Amino acid sequence: MGMAGFTVALMMIGMIISPCVYGKEFSDHQEIKVERLLKRLNKHALISIKSEDGDIIDCVPIHSQPAFDHPLLKNHIIQMKPSFIPESTSTYTKKKINATQAWHKNGRCPKNTVPIRRIKKEDILRSKSIKSYGKKTTPSSPQATTFDPSKGHEYAVMNSMNGTFFGTQFSVNIWKPEVQVADEFSLAQTWLVSGVGTTRNTIEAGLQVYPRIYGDNNLRLFVYWTADGYQSTGCYNNACSGFVQRSNLITVGGTYTTVSEYDGDQYDLSMLIWKDGENWWLKVGEELVGYWPGKLFNSLGDGATIVQWGGEIVNLETGGKHTTTDMGSGHFADEGFKKSSYFRNLMTIDETNTLIEPQGVYPTTGHDNCYNIKAGDAGSSWGVNFFYGGPGQNERCP
Repeated sequence: MGMAGFTVALMMIGMIISPCVYGKEFSDHQEIKVERLLKRLNKHALISIKSEDGDIIDCVPIHSQPAFDHPLLKNHIIQMKPSFIPESTSTYTKKKINATQAWHKNGRCPKNTVPIRRIKKEDILRSKSIKSYGKKTTPSSPQATTFDPSKGHEYAVMNSMNGTFFGTQFSVNIWKPEVQVADEFSLAQTWLVSGVGTTRNTIEAGLQVYPRIYGDNNLRLFVYWTADGYQSTGCYNNACSGFVQRSNLITVGGTYTTVSEYDGDQYDLSMLIWKDGENWWLKVGEELVGYWPGKLFNSLGDGATIVQWGGEIVNLETGGKHTTTDMGSGHFADEGFKKSSYFRNLMTIDETNTLIEPQGVYPTTGHDNCYNIKAGDAGSSWGVNFFYGGPGQNERCP
């Protein structure tokens, strides 16, 4: 074989083996990026607790938590407790429950540590990309879009009238909705919203089932935030730096196993979010969980302009049909107490840090034949309240 032929042969061989080589290089590169992200997210723990739901909870020194990787929080001084807690005047007495998270059965985190749910390699690999891990891949607020249900997100929410708000308090009915496919989710939450378009700021918290994020169908506490209309900032829980955890008892992303039963025992969880100085605190039940530092935001520094409460699902129309993913209990609002999901004792916080009942709340829905909402009785001990939810695909929602 002449030199020219030999060169051509080498080129042909190169054409055959190059894709394998490049594929391996690409794979190795991705592996490095995943390991780098895991190292950044999973901080050194004093002790680790294996939960019955499969989670590993790392008890991380409070000053070493992921929040402080955020460039705006490099010199952040932890606010160990709020300067005040708004007090509710509600006289409603509900059945007392011990709404503890699943990992508590196997241990507790010591003082001056915070429980952080360990992120696993498979959690990241389930994401659409390493960069998008823990983020919302599409706008996810009823006020962030033109509210077109065909875009995948569907809602049944109550909205406050426009104003200036410095927090909200409510109780949300605890259910474990069924989710059809891993990339869909079902949640019940509150939104505190300010700004418009790409300057939109939100603080969000509630309960969700989201297999792609967590790898299971458990019901979990979550927090979220964005400062640019869901473009590049913000994420769930500790998937990116931002939310400062204070509690050594409650972890964001942790599982709740005590849930309501259809036509049976009902359980709910109280939540309070309020602005204390520049930070926005979260209280779940009687526990101060942590706060969103004011430095993360811009327009929210002047307060929220709208507050929302309710349910959201993602509809991917698998097989060309509407999803069967439940919202809330999976039953329509008309069925009422013990059958459909509810929010009760809705309150907002005004500029004097006073809890007041919101006036003129109004609903936003997409496909009422799939998920709907109905205001509860006025003047009851439940205060401002509503029922919401639905089964998704049914005879009226093909």
